[in-house]
Amino acid sequence: MALPYLLLDIDGVLIPFPAADGSTPSTHVRHTVLPTGRPPDKPVDIWLDPNHARPLAALLTSGFITPVWCTSWREDAATLIGPLLGLPGFPHVDLPHPRITTSHPDGYLWKRDHVESWLGEAPAVWIDDDFTALDHTWAVERTARGHPTMLVQPDPYRGLQLSHLAEVREWAGGVVHNVLAGGGVSSSGPCRPAPVPSATTPRPSGS
Repeated sequence: MALPYLLLDIDGVLIPFPAADGSTPSTHVRHTVLPTGRPPDKPVDIWLDPNHARPLAALLTSGFITPVWCTSWREDAATLIGPLLGLPGFPHVDLPHPRITTSHPDGYLWKRDHVESWLGEAPAVWIDDDFTALDHTWAVERTARGHPTMLVQPDPYRGLQLSHLAEVREWAGGVVHNVLAGGGVSSSGPCRPAPVPSATTPRPSGS
């Protein structure tokens, strides 16, 4: 069996949104970055929590999950954001660029249709701040079909908490344990890192 995927968002998760008065959590430090496609004279300020670095890196290398960025930062996640936290390099889901005015054009997170196709039948835990009730129902139904799925939804103004990382580790460890014990998802052998396609190649359905 392939290890569960960890799909990791950035905005509202690693980078909290400013409060109404423009303030950000005191735990976060400002960095200035230049996303792909922006003019050199128009960099972007972001805020990251340095206390995330060690526990997040530990989770990503725990052997319980296969990490993949799932964010509109796309390739910049690995080249701009990850290095600021000292995270190991890992790929991203190549999300489309929809012309939408809301994150939920069909009542659920716009990323979900693409993610569902990309995942195939693989187990996954997905951290994003922007799920709706329909997304949580989807996760329950997907799990009931034999594809363990957990959604973790941080407060977008506080961002990722250490308790979220503990929750992910416990869930992923349970999935792996159930497989090795002969229950849950079927397995053809020891757990191994899931295959991750290149950023520009869609993941084959069901693989």
